[in-house]
Amino acid sequence: MWKRWTSIVLFGVMAQAVSAAEPDTREGSKAECPDALNHEFRRLHSNEDINLCERFGGQPLLVVNTASHCGFTSQFGGLEALHEKYAEQGLAVIGFASNAFDQEADSEEEAATVCYENFGVTFTMLAPTPVTGDDANPVFKELARQTEEPGWNFNKYLVAPDGTVVKHFGSRVKPDSKDMTQAIEQLLSDTQ
Repeated sequence: MWKRWTSIVLFGVMAQAVSAAEPDTREGSKAECPDALNHEFRRLHSNEDINLCERFGGQPLLVVNTASHCGFTSQFGGLEALHEKYAEQGLAVIGFASNAFDQEADSEEEAATVCYENFGVTFTMLAPTPVTGDDANPVFKELARQTEEPGWNFNKYLVAPDGTVVKHFGSRVKPDSKDMTQAIEQLLSDTQ
C-alpha cells in the first residue's frame, strides 16, 4: 500500500494525514505485523471484516476467547474497563466469540446484545470462531503454540507488538486482578 504523509497542525499538535504516494512506514503497518495476525475476521453481528494487522499491527494486544452464557461472562465489564483505561496508551482488547465450550448464544444478535447492551462493550468483538483444536483460527493456534489453548471461556492472552505472548491468564483471573494490571502496565512501559 502506498501512502504519502502530510503534517497537519491540530490544536497545536502535529497529526499525520494520509494520502496516496509513498510507502506506509507507520508503526503498526501490515508489513510489521506477525503472520499469525495477518488474517481477516468478521466483526460480531456485522458484515464488516477486520484485518488484525491493518487495524492493530504494532500494538500490544489483550486477546480473549469469550462466550455469552458462561459463569465468567461478567468479565466483559472488567475487559471494557481495561479497554477504557489503556486504549490511549496503545493496548487493544480483542474478543473472539466462540462456542468451543457450548456456552455461546444461539445467534450473533443475542451475543451482540450481551456484549454491547448488557455490558457496554466498545472494544473489538469478533464473530464466533473456533479457538481450540485443529479447527482453531490462526490467532488461537499461535497462542496455543506459544502457551496453551483455552481450557474454558475467558482465557486472556497478553501479546507484545511482535506477536510474542507475554502472559497467559486463565478464566478465573479477573481482568482487574493485580497480576493482570501489573503485566499490562509493564508491557505498555516496555513498548513505549
